[in-house]
Amino acid sequence: MVILYEVHENLYVNMTNRCPCACTFCLRQTRDEMNHSGSLWLEREPGVEEIKAEFGRFSMEQYQEVVFCGFGEPTERLEDLLEVAAYVKEQFGKPVRINTNGLSDLIWQKNTAPMYEGLVDTISISLNTPNKERYYELTRSRFGIGSFDAMLTFAGNVSKYVPNVVLSTVDTTLTKEEEAQCAEICARLGVTYRIRPWED
Repeated sequence: MVILYEVHENLYVNMTNRCPCACTFCLRQTRDEMNHSGSLWLEREPGVEEIKAEFGRFSMEQYQEVVFCGFGEPTERLEDLLEVAAYVKEQFGKPVRINTNGLSDLIWQKNTAPMYEGLVDTISISLNTPNKERYYELTRSRFGIGSFDAMLTFAGNVSKYVPNVVLSTVDTTLTKEEEAQCAEICARLGVTYRIRPWED
């Protein structure tokens, strides 16, 4: 069962397969691994101590970041994630990033932004589109059409507690006009906009 895996110069943490979205473009629909990781479909969710123990199998000095991103939405296990993040920072002094859909407030039915303070260095959120109807069409979030606004609220709130908040879209999937609209949204929220390359 693959809990930790390498991509480029980072070490990724795969904690859950649960996700509130069923995105039309999700990579797990067409593959079961990343970067020859082995299957990222978990037989069960590993415990916090089990995850911590896995780090002993890797030479941590070679990695630039520890990234919480697997075949599920990492904030489905938010408290466990933050406990592991604290361990990573205390034991290895590595920057921590979370790749997320930004829906942790909806998952947990509260303002989760303050929980990340001091434990996470970067939060990368999939913006996907500047349009809430199109966002819902793409993500098929179980929380419905309100997911887009909730994600933006979270992004704005968490930027008060996390140094680097990035909203991203994928190159070639939007028009230049839509990309400009996304840039305006990010400027209004005070976060970074990133157009990331398409991965097939």
